[in-house]
This record gives sequence, structure tokens and C-alpha cells, in this order.
Amino acid sequence: MEKEMILSPSILSADFGILAEQVKRAENAGAQWLHIDVMDGHFVPNMTFAMPVIKSLRKYTDMFFDVHLMIDKPERYIDEFINAGADGVTFHIEATDKPKECIEMIQNRGKKAAISINPKTPVSAIEKYFDKVDMVLVMSVEPGYGGQKYIESVNEKIAYIREKMGSDFDIEVDGGINANNIDNAINAGANIIVAGTAVFNDDIEGSVRSLMR
Repeated sequence: MEKEMILSPSILSADFGILAEQVKRAENAGAQWLHIDVMDGHFVPNMTFAMPVIKSLRKYTDMFFDVHLMIDKPERYIDEFINAGADGVTFHIEATDKPKECIEMIQNRGKKAAISINPKTPVSAIEKYFDKVDMVLVMSVEPGYGGQKYIESVNEKIAYIREKMGSDFDIEVDGGINANNIDNAINAGANIIVAGTAVFNDDIEGSVRSLMR
């Protein structure tokens, strides 16, 4: 039996002047998770929000906070992001030499631990952690900026992970997904879909409905 699809809109594309309002609109339209990209300007060339934004937003919604750390040495800040309100924490294999420690830090706090790979990183880099994490996030664009085009070749990675881990495992895909290509990611085996510009636009409700499966 296939897992229910979860939509995790990325607030990277939201209007921060009315962030809480837009998040509630997405939630009311049916989105289950909220994807929160954290960038440090080192691991990726862009910089975004950190703990204060998460803590502030936590007061306005009970959605699952899907916090994606695109930062060097994430083990330095995992506890702080959980304290701010993260329900799940994803870190990149390329950003740390302590992946086992990161996983344990997250799970010891009772949160969902996920490991991510960039489009150019082979699945073999994380395969030995499959049975230790709660989710794998496959990046379908180069991390750092929203609005990029989906890299179709990542579908092979998604399909491989699904075959190895079976139907109960969570596979998230992030980058360039819209109503026209979402089925490609789902058919490959992804069940958690991150979408930014495809959700946070002039018609949030309609956009969420067009993506739900």
C-alpha cells in the first residue's frame, strides 16, 4: 500500500510581511507540513532565516515543522532548532563529518531525523544510514535558491531508495516541483513533496489543491 502524499510548502517563497497569514492559508487548503529552509551563506551561497522566525511562526500553527538545515556542521545547532519548534530536522551528508551524531541528536529529542543529498551526490553516500534515519530528502535542484528547474535524473535516486526501503519509508523531494511535474516525483516513489513558488503565489488555496494527490 502506497503512503499518503504529504505536501510541505516551502516558506522560502512566501511573503514574509504576511508570513503567518500565508501559512494558515496553505494549511487550511490541505497542506500537512511546512518546509523551513535554513541557509548559512557557507554550505550554500544564500542566507535565510533561523531560530527566531521558527519560534515566532510556531505560535500560529500546529503544522509539522519540516526544518531543512543547509548549513555547515549542523550538529552545532540541531538542539537550538528543536528548541525553536522543529518537529523534524534534515541535514546534508555533504555538510558534516558526523552524520551518525546528527541522527542521534535529533532522535534523542523525539524528533524525525532525515538526511539529504544534493543532485550531484550519489545515493551510495548515504545508503548505510537508510536504516537509521526516518526520512531521506533528495534535492531535485542545486540547494540555495528557489525557482529552479526540476532535475529529472534524480527520479532514478528516488526509485532506488524506494526499492531498497519499501513502501513504509518516507522519501521527500525538494526543488522545482509544480503541478506539471509532481507526478514524475510521485511515480518515482516520493511521498513527501516540497513546493515553494508553486504554492506561495497569488492563489495559495488553488495551488495547494492542484498539487494534492
